[in-house]
Amino acid sequence: ALFDLLFKENISKAERERVKQASKSLLASLIDLISPMKKWTENETTQAEVRVFILDNLYWNLPQPPFTEAETEEIAGRVYDYVWQLSKSGQDLLAA
Repeated sequence: ALFDLLFKENISKAERERVKQASKSLLASLIDLISPMKKWTENETTQAEVRVFILDNLYWNLPQPPFTEAETEEIAGRVYDYVWQLSKSGQDLLAA
C-alpha cells in the first residue's frame, strides 16, 4: 500500500525500483519508530515527530527528479494520513 501512495506515472524502470525500495525502507523505519510509541496518534508531539520523519525519509529516498519538492510534501501528507489511520484503528503497519 505504501508503494501505491508513492507511485508516480511515467517514471523510468530504474526510478520505479527506487520508489519500491523507498517504500520498503520507509515501512521498516516507521515500524521501528512507532512500535515503542504507545498511543502516538493522541499526542501532538509524537504526531509531529512521525510527520517530520516521513517527510525527511521521502526527501532522502525518492528520486528527484522526477519527484518535485511539492510532490514529495503531498505524498508525505498522504503517507502520514494512511499511517495515522492504521495506527488509530489498531491495525498493524505490516499491513501497509
